[in-house]
This record gives sequence, structure tokens and C-alpha cells, in this order.
Amino acid sequence: MEILLDVISVDPQKDNTLLLVFENHEKRLFDMNPYLEKKPFIKLKHTPLFMKATVAYGTVVWPGNIDIAPETLWDYSKHV
Repeated sequence: MEILLDVISVDPQKDNTLLLVFENHEKRLFDMNPYLEKKPFIKLKHTPLFMKATVAYGTVVWPGNIDIAPETLWDYSKHV
């Protein structure tokens, strides 16, 4: 069984990536570009809303009840 790690920090980048720090202090980069074509993330595409990403409940959230699962962020991000 895999351990689910919480996100403790997010820094949204202008290229639609997220610089993340997980609770084990590992820094990872997650590319949101493929997700910005799908609901509900399409609301973030080409808007200042993307840069308003914050951390709540161990994952990344945006205004308007938009969030992404922490396991998705971990599984599909790259170590930096």
C-alpha cells in the first residue's frame, strides 16, 4: 500500500506548471497543461485564476471549488 503524501506548498508558474513541496519535503514539478483542456480545470486556462493556487486539505485548490487529488500530483509530477 502506498503512503498518501500531502502537499504542503505550491508555487504556480507562468507556464502552467506547479512547483510543489510534499510533506516528506520532496520538491516536484507538475504540468497542468494537459488538464487545462478538461473540466473543471478549463476555467483556469488563460486566466489569472491559475496563479491563485493555494494549499488546503493537503492538496492544491483554486477559487471556485476547483482542486486536484494529491495522489495525481504525486504520481504525475517530476522530481526537481
